[in-house]
Amino acid sequence: MPAPNALLEAGADRFRADLLRLCPHADTQRIGLAVSGGADSLALLLLASSSFAVEAATVDHGLRATSADEARMVARLCADRDVPHATLAVEGAPDGNLSDWARRVRYAALAQWVDHRGLDVLLTAHHADDQLETMVMRLNRGSGVAGLAGIRPRSGNVARPLLGWRKAELEQLVTQCGFVAADDPSNRDDRFDRARLRKALAGADWLDPVAAARSAAALADAEEALDWTARAYAARRIAEREGVVSLAPEGLPAELLRRLVVIALRQISPEAAPRGAELDRLITGLKDCRTATLAGVRCTGGTFWLFASVPPHRNFRSQ
Repeated sequence: MPAPNALLEAGADRFRADLLRLCPHADTQRIGLAVSGGADSLALLLLASSSFAVEAATVDHGLRATSADEARMVARLCADRDVPHATLAVEGAPDGNLSDWARRVRYAALAQWVDHRGLDVLLTAHHADDQLETMVMRLNRGSGVAGLAGIRPRSGNVARPLLGWRKAELEQLVTQCGFVAADDPSNRDDRFDRARLRKALAGADWLDPVAAARSAAALADAEEALDWTARAYAARRIAEREGVVSLAPEGLPAELLRRLVVIALRQISPEAAPRGAELDRLITGLKDCRTATLAGVRCTGGTFWLFASVPPHRNFRSQ
């Protein structure tokens, strides 16, 4: 078995190459790390601090009695490696879906920290097993290309350089370097969809998370190409006059038509984010020359599809 230093050195070289592919200027940038105390994020701390000047933050959601102790543990490990560390306490009670709430407030707290510290990029510890779980969950929900592209390697100033790494690799690195990771029992709690899926996938050793990560990357490239094509077609197929947007739908492939309808909706209502099923119902109605209201936009079918504002209290209704 490799010695801890050899294991970390080899991993750091690999990590450096992965990060530079996502962030070519990482050597001269100010880099932040999201470190929860779990094995994945501790591996991120070890790898990143071995090659780059970084600082770290731990978000304390206050959902478990041990969360403050875990944040202090991360702070000690960071101090041992001369990495500046901040604990970000979340205020307010959870609302709605607990996992969604935790994700929203975590990224909001981290974004505020990144801005306050003047950081150029934030790294998170999402890995290939996370990517596989995300793809299967979205496949089960009937997602399209954008959803099946899974977790993006780079989203704005957030980068995820570990998407090509297996969880087991990261755990081995942490163990061999003498770190003891925090344990979050929610990762095994059957009340959460991801926890149930994780258990099911644990027995499916014929699935290759690294291959799935490559597929997700290919789908992300396809999504980018479709978006580029839709914007190019929008310049020719969408026009606006006196507050009314018109779309010429004839001959468009289904996926491009869907994207152009969303573009048209957002020209009237910038916050419009129709779900797949309601968007499909709208398009079916427009093809039948019907009128419907969606996201505060009155949509009328015909040779040209027309989109105009309606009072915001109107809900989706075919006429």
